Amino acid sequence: MSLALDPKGSPVVILRELDGERVVPIWIGHTEAYSILTQLEEDHAAVRPLSQDLILSVLKCLGGEVVKVNITGMQSSTFYAELILRGPDGEVVSLDARPSDSIAVALRAGAVIFAEEGLLEDGTIKIATDGTVSGLFGPGSDEGNLALPDMLAFEDLRGLGPEELQEHLRRLNPEDFGRFNP
Repeated sequence: MSLALDPKGSPVVILRELDGERVVPIWIGHTEAYSILTQLEEDHAAVRPLSQDLILSVLKCLGGEVVKVNITGMQSSTFYAELILRGPDGEVVSLDARPSDSIAVALRAGAVIFAEEGLLEDGTIKIATDGTVSGLFGPGSDEGNLALPDMLAFEDLRGLGPEELQEHLRRLNPEDFGRFNP
């Protein structure tokens, strides 16, 4: 998992499957991106506890723990997640939560993050045979489908065919999209 900026400067959490090449980009707000960044990079530690720190502290004080996070689906351009918790009595509960908050809590707790298989199939960047790219600016963006020449500002990819472009995108590291700096 990593944090990047899309070509428009919006933060994107990029979830990559452990033993594969598929990625799921989830567009999030700047506040949530900062909360995630404080856990991904030591030199960005927050001066005061953030909301996700408070949630984890309260949970631990009550004897509970974070088991895992499931990114469960996407409806109407909105991603959904479940924060799976275990109470002091061993009872496991599932809470509906935003993926960005769930990811931030999971990182603090050292819990695993899962994405449903369907999201790995449907939530990734798609390239049509005519070279049109969709999904790069997030679900429901004003651009809809983008023509290949307009796609990426940071690199000229106009000479690539659809298969070459797909291979190029598959080999990109999330950091190639840009770094998020609050």
